[in-house]
Formats: sequence, structure tokens, C-alpha cells
Amino acid sequence: MAGDPYKELGVSRGASAAEIKAAFRKLAKQLHPDTNPDDKAKLERFQRVTAAFDLLGDAEKRAKFDRGEIDADGREQYRGGGFGGGAGGAGGNPFGQGGAGGGFDNIDLEELFGRFGGAGRATGGRGFGGGGKGQDVRATLDISLEDSISGATRRIQFSDGRTLDVAIPKGAADGQTIRLRGQGAPGRTEAGDALIELKIAPHPVFRVEGADLTMDLLVSVPDAVLGGKVQAQTPEGPVSVTIPKGSNSGQTLRLKGRGAVVGGRRGDLKARIVVALPEKPDDALIKFAEDWRAKRPYKPGR
Repeated sequence: MAGDPYKELGVSRGASAAEIKAAFRKLAKQLHPDTNPDDKAKLERFQRVTAAFDLLGDAEKRAKFDRGEIDADGREQYRGGGFGGGAGGAGGNPFGQGGAGGGFDNIDLEELFGRFGGAGRATGGRGFGGGGKGQDVRATLDISLEDSISGATRRIQFSDGRTLDVAIPKGAADGQTIRLRGQGAPGRTEAGDALIELKIAPHPVFRVEGADLTMDLLVSVPDAVLGGKVQAQTPEGPVSVTIPKGSNSGQTLRLKGRGAVVGGRRGDLKARIVVALPEKPDDALIKFAEDWRAKRPYKPGR
């Protein structure tokens, strides 16, 4: 990064952790590559800003930088006479400060030991990893069955206050992960990714059976006996279906291509007929039932 990380973020050396975080958020929104895809200068500034936040956003690194123990790139700064004291010259200790042997100030510690903080990705910290890329973040997004079938855009909020609009593809599966590149934690050279796992919420009407959906279709006694048209709910909205004459509870109507999506194939919607009586039968219905029982007795199942 080089330069002063405090100046990169536009904060004073006495700034609080909250002030540093707020300054980074503001700059990251302005400079993010997704907002400025073809602006090289803003991309370079974004990389410097994220590197500055990585340093100052870590209390331990910030303290080391303020004491002069590391530079703005996180590299250790060794001062004084080195292992060989002040002698160091051509015939002295090769780790001395001066002379032909050179001191630690002349050694690129990143090349020798790898980038400091690189283990942070494995432990869940803020380390950059080997290539300077920020840490990936993970989140779960609950979606409706209708969203998974037809596709939609839904907003998700992260614990740091950021919100993202997630495009849910048509035919999305339960447990499917969507990768949003560059929307993870900031890194030295580029931000990590956001990995959004989709969870399809249980539906109040439909039950999922592979690629098919099943539902109960309530039908009145007259429609069951005489047949007729009724409204049936589907993932795309209500449609009119024909109830055959003499239908009984348990019979199934199949609506082709109205089910769920599995492996790119749309299943069917199976509507199971349930003959339903009114909550409070009126006198006419009661009289009809009494006459029927008296004059046309029958036992179901026989």
C-alpha cells in the first residue's frame, strides 16, 4: 500500500475504531469495482483503502503500526544493530545492520516468510490469504417456493449493516449457493466473495415431492356430485379447473407443468379433491341429508 493508512481513510491518528469503520464503509461504497467497473484509478484507490482498513481495523496491527514496529504494508520494521551489533561490515556478521552483508532492513520479509496474516482465512480472521484476496462471507437467505420457481430479486442484510440485492434464478434449488463476487470482506488486492445459501421456506398450501407439488383442493358437495368449475391455487396464481361429475375425496387432478423445478425440469401439480361441507350446514342441507339417508341408504366403501 505504502503511504499513510490514516490519510487513505481520511481519519486522524486518534480516531476511534467506530470512526475508522465508518470512514471505510463510506469510501468502499464510493470506490467499489461493482460501482466503477471501468475506472482503473478508483480500483487502485479501493485497493489502497481496503489495505488501510485491514491494518487500522485490526487493533493489534494498528498498535504495532503506531509504535513503528510494522510499516503500512504490515511488514516488520527491524531497527538498531541487528544480530551482529553495529559491526556488520564486509567481514562481520551477515545479519548486521551495515556493510556488504546487509541487515533485515534489506530483506523482503514477505518474500521470505509469506504475507503476514495469511492464516486468517483458515481461522476466520481478517487475513488476506496468499493472493491478497479478502475473506469470503457466508449467509443464508430464506425464499418462498414461488421465488424458487419463477425467480426473483430479494434483499439480504449482513451483520456489518451492508445490504445486497440477490438475484434468485428461475428453478433455484433448496440449499443452492449463489456466489456474489467482490461482496465479501475487503482484502489487500481485492475483496472476497459473498456466498448466499438459499433455503426454501415451507409453503402453507403446497407440499414438495421431488419435482411435483401436491395440494388439497376443497370442493363443495354440489360440485362434487354434479361436476363444475372451481378455482385452484398454483405457484403462478389461481386457475380454473374442471371437477368431474361424481368426484369423491381422495381423487387427484393433475395440472401439467405447474409443479416445482428439479434439474431444469418442471414437474406437475397434483390437486387432491377434498369434499367439504359448510362450517354451519343450513336447514335445507340438513333436510336433504335426512331425506337421502332415509330413502337412499348406502354405506361408503361398499
